This record gives sequence, C-alpha cells and structure tokens, in this order.
Amino acid sequence: MDKLSPDHQLDTTVRIRAVRPQPLQPTQPQQPMQRALHAARKVPDVTIYFWIIKLLTTGMGETTSDYLVYHINPYLAVALGGFGLVAALLAQLIVRRYIAWVYWLTAVMVAIFGTMAADVVHIVLGIPYIVSTVFFALALGVIFLCWFLSEKTLSIHSIYTLRRELFYWAAIMATFALGTAAGDMTASTLGLGYFTSGLLFTALFLLPALGYWRFRLNAIFAFWFAYIMTRPLGASFADWFGKPQSFSGLGLGTGLISLILGVLIVAFVGYLTITHNDILEERSARRR
Repeated sequence: MDKLSPDHQLDTTVRIRAVRPQPLQPTQPQQPMQRALHAARKVPDVTIYFWIIKLLTTGMGETTSDYLVYHINPYLAVALGGFGLVAALLAQLIVRRYIAWVYWLTAVMVAIFGTMAADVVHIVLGIPYIVSTVFFALALGVIFLCWFLSEKTLSIHSIYTLRRELFYWAAIMATFALGTAAGDMTASTLGLGYFTSGLLFTALFLLPALGYWRFRLNAIFAFWFAYIMTRPLGASFADWFGKPQSFSGLGLGTGLISLILGVLIVAFVGYLTITHNDILEERSARRR
C-alpha cells in the first residue's frame, strides 16, 4: 500500500477533527466558579421584597431617630446610634455570605444613624439643607468614582470581596445622608410639606424603572437612582404619619410609627429567612 503524503495526512486529520464534535470544555469549569461567586455575595437579590423592606427601613430610620433625639439626651442618642451602626456593620462584614437579618439590621442602623448625621449637620452646625444636600451628593459621587476606578463596576451583583463590600456600605451611608437632606429640603426649605414631598419622591422613584423598561436605561444607574430616592420617599411619608399636625403631619407619633414599621420589617425579614426568596440561586434551584 502506498504511503500517504504528508499533505494528504494533514488533510485527512483536519477532516476527521471537523466531523468529530468537540466537547464544550470552556463553559463547564465556569459553572462551579459562578456558583461559588453567587454563594459568596453579601447582598440580597433585587426583588419586590428588597424595595419594600428598603422603604420600611428608611421610614423607621427617620422616625426612630426623631423619637430618640427628643426623648433622651441628644448626644446619648447619637452615641447609641453610632455604636449600633458599628456593631451591626462589623457583624455584616464578618459573616461569609448573605444572611437576611444581619444585612437588614445593618440597613436599619445605617438609616437611623444616617438620619442623625444629617440632622446634626443642619441643627447643630447650622448648615442649610440645600448646602448639605449638595455636599452629600458630591461625597456620594466621590465614593462611586473611587469604587469604579478600583473595581471597574458599581453593580451590587458583584459584592463578593471585602473591598467591594466596604465601597458598597460607604455608598449606602452616603445615600441615606443625601436622601435625608434632600427630603428635609423639599419639605421645609421649599415648603412642600411631608405629603407633597412624598408624592414627588414617589414619582422620582418610579422614573428609573420606566426609563429601564421603555428606554433601555442603564440598569446600574437605574438601580442607584431609585435607591437614593427610597430614602426621602420613605422618610417623607413616615414624617407625615408621625409629625404633629402643626408640622403638616397626621400626629400619630414617631414612637408608634417606629413600632409599626419595626414589626413590618421583622415580619418581612422573617419571611425571607424561611423562604430564601431573596437569594437568586435558591429560587433558581426550586425551578429546576
């Protein structure tokens, strides 16, 4: 039998390889890695429950801060708020995965202390709301810039390293302070009152969802814009319910509103702790 020429052998080999299906090896190793990264995420999935609890925490932060400051020594109230924030944040940073009650306890303490910090800037230091609003907006912009330059993303779906988590909570604190100042500015400085301010921020809160749905607005920008709006939105309606009628409120009392909001938060967080509906991987596993 005649030997095949080298060119003929090469041509035959190429044909065999072209016919023989090649295994899709590159995609298989990525699946365990993706599952590991998802499991290491320290924040909940963005669902309807996320936005409900977020709005409840903003309202509770506003009314609880007001209640503590006016019913005990203001300096002691701020010290207690700061201690609670540090303790909750340390717990959140120490745990290796997302735990609903730890995460939302931290969010509640950020809401309470963030409100206190914004009030101190205005009441104690005498800085106008419009100035503090601009200041906190610039501070948030600097945090976002440093975060992006360091990590190349601002997506909360990538919070699985300590550095990204620190950037995340720094941004959260800045959004609470900014939202508090902006809400007080519209209600007091601009004279809109709490209820009208609440309606204004409701429209602003829904605006990025409309932009994302109809005009393909960037998802990360839409999320953070809506997130910032939750603070003055929740706080405006909480103040409307709790503040006296002389301050354009319904006069139900900040203590009562704080209690009601606290019970609702515990109920929703308890539900998520049992069902894990705020964890994407577990929801996906149940669908298979």
